[in-house]
Amino acid sequence: MPTVLRSGPYRFFFYAGDREESAHIHVEREEEIAKFWLDPLRLQENRGFSRAELGRIQKILQDHRQELIEAWYDYFQN
Repeated sequence: MPTVLRSGPYRFFFYAGDREESAHIHVEREEEIAKFWLDPLRLQENRGFSRAELGRIQKILQDHRQELIEAWYDYFQN
């Protein structure tokens, strides 16, 4: 499960077995976890994050979206 970004209390990663799905990222903080599709950027699943926190996470994802997409394809095309 490669970590591709850390920002504040958040860790952004994907699972090695995610290859068959469209580009996406998982984000966790303590016991909370969410999954976002990257193209287009949208929430897929949320377990525990508040609406306000999801907004902060989405802003981080918008700011780093291109590098996350590149990390996805770099990892899964090798």
